[in-house]
Amino acid sequence: MKEKVLIGVDIGGTKCAVTVGLPAGSDIVIRDKSAFPTTDVEGTISDIKRTIKEVLERNQLSNGDIGAIGISCGGPLDSRTGVIMSPPNLPGWDNIPIVKILSEEFGVPAAVHNDANACALAEWKFGAGKGTRNMVFMTFGTGLGAGIIIEGQLYTGTNDNAGELGHIRLENYGPVGYGKSGSFEGFCSGSGIEQLARDLAKEAMQMGGNVSWCPDGDLSGITAKKVAEALRNGDPLAKKVYEISARHLGAGLSLVIDILNPEMIVIGSIYARNEDVFKPLMDEVISQEALPLARRVCKIVPAALGEAVGDYAALSIAADIQ
Repeated sequence: MKEKVLIGVDIGGTKCAVTVGLPAGSDIVIRDKSAFPTTDVEGTISDIKRTIKEVLERNQLSNGDIGAIGISCGGPLDSRTGVIMSPPNLPGWDNIPIVKILSEEFGVPAAVHNDANACALAEWKFGAGKGTRNMVFMTFGTGLGAGIIIEGQLYTGTNDNAGELGHIRLENYGPVGYGKSGSFEGFCSGSGIEQLARDLAKEAMQMGGNVSWCPDGDLSGITAKKVAEALRNGDPLAKKVYEISARHLGAGLSLVIDILNPEMIVIGSIYARNEDVFKPLMDEVISQEALPLARRVCKIVPAALGEAVGDYAALSIAADIQ
């Protein structure tokens, strides 16, 4: 019997993508991908339908060859009813029943999850967390989001708000993330690292010091990438920025370990690119703060799918329907 393909639909604020994947045992092979700009609601939904039909035709497939459709989108949304509920980066997407729309159009099962949960499924099914039953995935990108796998199932909470680790307050004061100063996201995200870097650079310059990654004194030009490059060049102030982030990463993960007792925590983006800097200080804090029995069974590893995680994310939702 011919193996049915999976369709992944990634809906973003500026662009969308449709991916075709073919299951291959416990893996998946990406056969095709097509991206297009996000426009208004009706136009984008029409483009999604059109693009799915085009990639099917291009690969000599029909609706009957589709096993399921997975949809990844920024929240808020209701994964149980399949409704997108006014995401801030998608103006006009107010209570859009995207699952019903695509399921009826193509006559196959469909499901939707927020992008952090979709990435968690991707790393669990096809990446670093493959083979685990209890796993936490953290984005550590521009912001800090998370997806939770418990006993081999994605856990989304009562109304899809599980995994919002970035909102946890770690300090009374500190960089602002997720609308809260001193939050986990404030200390452990690209935007948080930029805030820390601006504060430390301002302190240094006011005391007459030079900042290699801010030579013209323009604090607005500081980015997490520039600070990382300075770190690699041995800049002591950049090192201090990352040390602050690393220690707070350890503090936040200690809470996750104590509460969820996972066997693995997978961390993407900034951590994955700078694990050698984060890990020693992160581990030091975890050894002091987390329960010994829980921390001994928990591996903390960088995400394995890297830049391809977006391609696998929506397909993983489809694979989870099977």
